[in-house]
Amino acid sequence: MLKIFNIIITSIFLFGSAAAENIRIFEFTEKELTELEVRKVRGADNRTNYSVGSNENGNFLSAIADNAASGLGKEIKINLKKTPYINITWKIEKDLKGIKENTKKGHDFAARVFAIKKTGATPLSNRAINYIFSSNNEVGENWPSPYTKKSIDNVLASTKNNFNEWVTVKANVKEDFKRFHDLDVDELDGLAIMADTDNSKMKSISYFQNIYFSEN
Repeated sequence: MLKIFNIIITSIFLFGSAAAENIRIFEFTEKELTELEVRKVRGADNRTNYSVGSNENGNFLSAIADNAASGLGKEIKINLKKTPYINITWKIEKDLKGIKENTKKGHDFAARVFAIKKTGATPLSNRAINYIFSSNNEVGENWPSPYTKKSIDNVLASTKNNFNEWVTVKANVKEDFKRFHDLDVDELDGLAIMADTDNSKMKSISYFQNIYFSEN
């Protein structure tokens, strides 16, 4: 969704270039949640309700979207030459069965993570890969966003295989930018988490945990 780029630009928490082997992006603490600016998508009736919790594996983020759309964005420099792989642990408790996710009317996801590369002076010039936990499509499917070809939806997990259970996924972001955008990207500029149901007017419940970048 094109409007997500505004989330990245307005969440001004800029960090230095990553140098460690594993780069954790979010801590999912109460303090962090107050520092991250939440941006509602224009035209959405409500904001997604984000809260933090914990289990035996650490902190997690809960996202409840009831006819709602808003995201949490962070500007952060990730050296994709050193740590090209994004790792995401997530779960969907209530999905969005029956919608056509590659259309504007059905372009909603209970859980998604955007990888953002700035390619110009304005947010409209940014390129993005939208890593999604799909409610209706199979892992490995992908398509351009119906809102902009500069954002590609890429299915990393599906409730057809993993419903209401934690699943960990991995993707090579550097290779994906080359494959989907024909861009040689050495440094990523931002990341955003989002759960949205503003198009379908439905309700979703999802969880995010342990999002980080690694060498392999």
